[in-house]
Amino acid sequence: MIKLITVGKIKEKYLKDAIDEYRKRLSKYTKLELIEVQDETTYEEEKNKELEALKIMKYINEKDYIVTLEIEGIEISSLEFAKKIDNILNINSNITFIIGGSYGLSDKIKEISNYKLSFSKLTFPHQLFRVILLEQIYRAFKILNNESYHK
Repeated sequence: MIKLITVGKIKEKYLKDAIDEYRKRLSKYTKLELIEVQDETTYEEEKNKELEALKIMKYINEKDYIVTLEIEGIEISSLEFAKKIDNILNINSNITFIIGGSYGLSDKIKEISNYKLSFSKLTFPHQLFRVILLEQIYRAFKILNNESYHK
């Protein structure tokens, strides 16, 4: 099972449609759970991250293999990402991806991460990044199943 925990709500219809499309595509390969927690707006970066961490922690199971999306994380190719997912699923049936809010993730969340992943040193809008992550997860399953899609 793949679980995606994200901070903030998707407001734009076109992004919701894209997420729904990848949810449908991924249903052929895995169960997908999407969890949104409300972002904080205290205007204090550390306080926001800590309050968001408390909300995120409610959805983490001790059996989950946790992958945090961090700008400081490891950058890998789509093929390496597919192999990583395969390796994790061979030892653990649950992968939880966590995307933080506008200030990123708290140290509490980073400390429980099993793998810190970066897609780029660039900054992406959090709502758009959900679509990018889901597309890469879908691409990984296509690669693992030797199906055409990845080029």
